[in-house]
Amino acid sequence: MKITASSPLLYTAAETYALDAAAIASGIPSIQLMKRAGRAAYDLLLARFPVPAQVTVYCGAGKNGGDGYILAALAAQRLVPVQVIQLTPADKLTGETRQAYEFALQEGVPMQDFASASQPDDGVIVDALLGIGLRDAPRAEFAAAIEQINAAGLPVLALDIPSGLNADTGAVAGAVVSATLTISFIAAKRGLLTGRGPAVCGELVLANLDVPETTYTAASPNAVRVQLGELQCLLAPRAADAHKGDFGHVMVIGGDTGYGGAALMAAEAAARAGAGLVSIATRPEHIAAILARRPEIMACGVVSGQELEPLLARPTLLVVGPGLGRSPWSEQMLQQAVKSGLPLVLDADALNILAEGRVVPASVKRDNWLFTPHPAEAARLLGITAAEVQADRFAAVQAIQTRYNATVILKGAGSLVAAKGDNIAVVTDGNPGMATGGMGDVLSGILGALTAQGLSLPDAARLGAVLHACAADLAAEDVGQRSLLATDLIPYLGELL
Repeated sequence: MKITASSPLLYTAAETYALDAAAIASGIPSIQLMKRAGRAAYDLLLARFPVPAQVTVYCGAGKNGGDGYILAALAAQRLVPVQVIQLTPADKLTGETRQAYEFALQEGVPMQDFASASQPDDGVIVDALLGIGLRDAPRAEFAAAIEQINAAGLPVLALDIPSGLNADTGAVAGAVVSATLTISFIAAKRGLLTGRGPAVCGELVLANLDVPETTYTAASPNAVRVQLGELQCLLAPRAADAHKGDFGHVMVIGGDTGYGGAALMAAEAAARAGAGLVSIATRPEHIAAILARRPEIMACGVVSGQELEPLLARPTLLVVGPGLGRSPWSEQMLQQAVKSGLPLVLDADALNILAEGRVVPASVKRDNWLFTPHPAEAARLLGITAAEVQADRFAAVQAIQTRYNATVILKGAGSLVAAKGDNIAVVTDGNPGMATGGMGDVLSGILGALTAQGLSLPDAARLGAVLHACAADLAAEDVGQRSLLATDLIPYLGELL
């Protein structure tokens, strides 16, 4: 997902309305803001599609529709073939949207009702149907228009947000426009960057409409986009006389019968991400394969929690969960890890066992563990469904953080990082090729290594999540998204660090 945006701050719909009101209060009339939005969108359209055979603008009744009418008028002024398809009759339009409609009418823009309009078969479509205030599924006639836009198979420019997408959560309750390009006005909306947002908004461009900087004091968003360049400074250069003991000892605990590869991937990623020492506690039958693949890793075969316990005097940090399974052996491993008091990175079945509340009592509260759930694991931790998690990923990641006092990475498109007292970080790097087994194991190893080298859990979570996603982007450039394997990321960790 390509993003052109200067500010890392991400806003809800309510916060954006506050910014809009502040801009108007600063002396910019509302109709002037609408004209700036229409102009910015028109300029972007011609920059991406210089000679469109036709511009078809689908307009709703609100200010989003007004932006569309302005764009259509500007196109007509410059003799670009343009038409408007109206979802709301002209006599129902009010305020600035009515003024924008009259401007388009004055410029001779052809208009027709959606009920009598045919699907465009050439040029570019502009989605100006529904704005950021949508909370439920679009009404029937708007859903039909959205389906028509998608069925046309033409490039689509969405104004502010693809119609049908929730600006706050990135969730979709019904039909949603699949845009090629989205221009977000004044501020980037956080729903564009997580959940279904990355899949439907295409390239994202931010246009601040030249509102005064003081406008942005009107809202205090709690979500921020994070990027690798601003986080790499968290790892200081290594001293010339450094030794392996300076960079921590990560122990990966996992690899129940048949799942040794998961623990190995986590350990190998930890080694590549800079841990001074890396060991694995796993089922004895996996030891030979681990040593053959990566002799730098210290591999220990354990058959019980009792055998694991003395080994826990050595590590700086434990990564528990890759390939852990749900057997009695698995439960003993997690029980001993929690009992050790060491910092923990918990993933996969470690989280599933934790959610059951038997092995680790729900009353246990720590400030030194990091969870990395995908939506189904997050749902188990919260006692809800995965669909409910995806309906509001921001609320879900915050709820897990609060319930367990943990630093949390909620994985998925637009991974979210929540830590006590911090803004929620949104990771916008990464690609669909990451939807394959083992990716979470590699992430866990990276997180363990960064923490072992002295980063706080929140810093390790933010840097690790972005590092993981960026490595996947580099790897996909070489092997393609469809062929991407989790281990393909590991060589790129050194390049990025």
